Amino acid sequence: MLRSLCATDNDTGSLILRVILGGVFFPHGAQKALAWFGGYGLAPTVEFLTQSFGVPAALAYLVVAAEFLGAIALILGLLTRFAAFGMFAVMAGAIYLVHWQNGFFMNWAGNQAGEGIEYHLLVMGMALALMVRGGGRASLDRLLSR
Repeated sequence: MLRSLCATDNDTGSLILRVILGGVFFPHGAQKALAWFGGYGLAPTVEFLTQSFGVPAALAYLVVAAEFLGAIALILGLLTRFAAFGMFAVMAGAIYLVHWQNGFFMNWAGNQAGEGIEYHLLVMGMALALMVRGGGRASLDRLLSR
């Protein structure tokens, strides 16, 4: 099963997608897990998710793990499909719980209540491509599947 989860080709496009997606998500995850980059850290993040949105604590921890550990896994190309699925699920949850009501567009001008869903859809598209293709060139998945 691990071999099929890690199976990938030597595609450069997958390398680019996973490193960029992981690189963009790492600071977000580090905010939540380690209180880096102006974040609040693990306990306050879990408390916020459980109290503000009614997310069960176990799911709140999974959100943080998907963003932080998932980002690292994507950069390394380790269990790429699994990490990408976590990102996809986090973004779907963010759309459902927070961003859907704000429409499509980001809030560049500051004239709406919050951010729309366009960023989240881009992340979901990138994650979906990685779930289909795998980690590609220079991934640990490629080494594991041999």
